[in-house]
Amino acid sequence: MEVLYVLMVWLYSALCFLPSLLRRDLGQKSSSMSLEEQMSQLKARSVGGTPDGPYRDLKSQQKLACFLKAGVDTLDKVFETAAQHYHGQDFIGTREFLREEDEHQANGKVFKKVVLGEYRWMSYDEAYRSALSLGASLIALGQKPCHNIAIFCETRAEWMITAQACFLYNFPLVTLYSTLGGPAIAHGLNETEVTHIITSSELLEARLKLVLLDVPRLKHIIIVDSKVGSHYPRGIRVHSMTTLQEMQARPENGVKRPQPSDIAVIMYTSGSTGVPKGVMITHSNLIATMTGMAERIPGLCENDTYIGYLPLAHVLELSAEIVCVSFGCRIGYSSPQTLADQSTKIKKGSKGDTSVLQPTLMAAVPEIMDRIYKNVMAKVEAMGLLQRMLFFLAYNYKLEQLEKGFSTPLCDKLVFHNIRALLGGCVRVLLSGGAPLSAATQRFMNVCLCCPVGQGYGLTETCGAGTICQSWDYSTGRVGAPLICCEIRLKNWEEGGYRCTDKPHPRGEILIGGPSITMGYYKNQQKTQEDFFTDKNGQRWFCTGDIGEFHPDGCLAIIDRKKDLVKLQAGEYVSLGKVEAILKNCPLIDNIFTICCFGESYIIAFVVPNQKHLMSLAKECGVCGSWEQLCYSSHMEEEVLKVITETALKAQLERFEIPRKICLSTEPWTPETSLVTDAFKLKRKELKRHYQNEIELMYNDK
Repeated sequence: MEVLYVLMVWLYSALCFLPSLLRRDLGQKSSSMSLEEQMSQLKARSVGGTPDGPYRDLKSQQKLACFLKAGVDTLDKVFETAAQHYHGQDFIGTREFLREEDEHQANGKVFKKVVLGEYRWMSYDEAYRSALSLGASLIALGQKPCHNIAIFCETRAEWMITAQACFLYNFPLVTLYSTLGGPAIAHGLNETEVTHIITSSELLEARLKLVLLDVPRLKHIIIVDSKVGSHYPRGIRVHSMTTLQEMQARPENGVKRPQPSDIAVIMYTSGSTGVPKGVMITHSNLIATMTGMAERIPGLCENDTYIGYLPLAHVLELSAEIVCVSFGCRIGYSSPQTLADQSTKIKKGSKGDTSVLQPTLMAAVPEIMDRIYKNVMAKVEAMGLLQRMLFFLAYNYKLEQLEKGFSTPLCDKLVFHNIRALLGGCVRVLLSGGAPLSAATQRFMNVCLCCPVGQGYGLTETCGAGTICQSWDYSTGRVGAPLICCEIRLKNWEEGGYRCTDKPHPRGEILIGGPSITMGYYKNQQKTQEDFFTDKNGQRWFCTGDIGEFHPDGCLAIIDRKKDLVKLQAGEYVSLGKVEAILKNCPLIDNIFTICCFGESYIIAFVVPNQKHLMSLAKECGVCGSWEQLCYSSHMEEEVLKVITETALKAQLERFEIPRKICLSTEPWTPETSLVTDAFKLKRKELKRHYQNEIELMYNDK
């Protein structure tokens, strides 16, 4: 069977090679390039010719791009234009909820599972009229233009309707992650002095209700669903969005339209490094970012379907969906718990959202792709010898062909079809952002999902703009060339040993400039002055704190982070992010978070193990117990540490970079919680206190 497969692949290669050779002989330019050609083709260059830059995309050497269409310079105009051009076409969709069922586990636990129907769609014209109606109703409730309004809600169609209403009526929209804790929520609402907030009934009862007494200015709560509760503090009125829209308040004619320099969004960060900061994003910032992102997505049009499930309070998701609006794409909403057939809330045997929607465009954080990679590889390892051999034969063959610049439709059809079906089977562009993507995972996604993975780099402070790889560039370990809306400089960081004159590549702190750079932090002038500056030409710049290097073709690679380096007791510098990125490739690890307390000579790791692999390891070691008991077992911590050490040594980490103590946890990961959950942050403090006490006792003993 193996010989037959090899013969089929050889025959297919020959049939594909001959037409390609003929085209070259006839002088026709091939659209495919080898990996070597991809990496050597110039994509960006330094405008001044100096190694520190600024580096710009070849298309924007003379001028940075600010907008897609002349005159469409604010977000309300983007939506109006889309509603006119695509008025009857599907815009936003939500799956119909059919029922919820209990699923009984062997250990006696009961999990809630849902059965969902087809997507129900709202057209561009219907959504536009709905946004106009909502905005008018908010004005009737006392909301004023140029006064902040907050949204604290999961990613869903109502989030987008609310955002468009705010853009149309010039309400600066304050966005808060739905995973924020009570103090962070109260901080954001009080700092922005909002009187109106849009939320869901679940978040109202679970989180917002607990801090209402701490937010004295709040007067109106608008619920996106119909479940309106009772018993709220005096002076606070709760409304359902449906009821407000049924009021049929007349759209205001005298409302002043937003200007490009007006604030569109005050986006609060996750607060993983302290109190959340509100980043002031203008209409012109988002328009510029939209322009830069759209240029890197080939063939974007109204026939595309995007699946939205990442937090809309994150700049990556918001920017991606605004790009979709401007091109008339469909946006089908999902959640991490219902995304795929195997997702945690999908009843066994029923379909997840990707299977029903079959999106062509998708954004993902590396954690999701790492999880797909590890799950698929675990199934491959469980195959019979012949099946496993054929899979790796096809995998290596396709990888080789991609590096030569050729496609492999036969392998895609025979071998990778089922893996591609995990995301619906139609994804043609997958955008990765939020954290570094490992080379192994990126190669796997390119091969098995049969679509380019565009790794990007950007920050909230740059409105998500920075870099995105070209769709035809299959190189790994890089984040692409600067977008056409921004430019990038490198600044020497002497303490870390990074200089623009370094060989073979210039290295330094990454500074991003251009029309996408935001106004700074809300009511935090000191921090704004520390991180932002305006040059002599009036252009704004943001100092990222990330360390990068530019390759000869103009692509950027992120190699370090100033704030990520910790100094051990013996004087060695360790990049915690680098250690985490490498160890996350271990099948035993679902998530990992590393810390180093002051004065320590080693790293401590907080690990969320993969349940299946941990149970298997426990069986090998003769340890019995439930999932929770194993995570609290000191013996299992030692066994997991051995596996981690082995993975680190294979990846050629230095001895001082390898964690010497670990703590296991059952805390699950979702895209909304990112890499640092509230539990992670709490545990980090506990670990620091615990091990700091150990250190103090050790020194006292001495």
